[in-house]
Amino acid sequence: MLYIMRHGKTDWNAIHKLQGRTDIPLNDEGREMAKAAGSKYQDVHLDICFCSPLIRARETAQLVLAGRDVPVVYDERLLEMSFGVYEGTENSLQIPNCPINVCFQNPSQYMPVEGGEGFDELFARTGSFLKEMVDPLLKENKDILIVGHGAMNSSIVCQVRGIPLHRFWEAGIENCKLIRLV
Repeated sequence: MLYIMRHGKTDWNAIHKLQGRTDIPLNDEGREMAKAAGSKYQDVHLDICFCSPLIRARETAQLVLAGRDVPVVYDERLLEMSFGVYEGTENSLQIPNCPINVCFQNPSQYMPVEGGEGFDELFARTGSFLKEMVDPLLKENKDILIVGHGAMNSSIVCQVRGIPLHRFWEAGIENCKLIRLV
């Protein structure tokens, strides 16, 4: 089985600030969400957890898997999508003609902003991760958890389920909710 989970809430989530690769920790609510998820999903068998190296994902994985003998492997390919110069922007959708909003409103037309990452790059790195790390383990009938981020997780969901880019954000996952993909 392949499962995926988005990290718990952060202070930046709470005020709708674009995080991207900015390394923001969980807030108290996010930590409680992760602990609750650990209890809720304690009976889900897992052989391994792959996790983004960003602190909000690392904290989530540690709290969700507390007391379980599940190894956590960090992989740079699971970093969140980079939003470049717009990381730290609060409520971008309320800023008229803000270029980063194309990413959220019309992903198939998005051109990466300065310092940012495009969907082609995102799909390439998460696709290589799936091919190199996940597929071989699934063939061995291993149970895998991926702990990551909104856009990065959506790219994996889209690839596994064959969802087209124009429906990218429909693949979104709530904070600390476990989704079974395969």
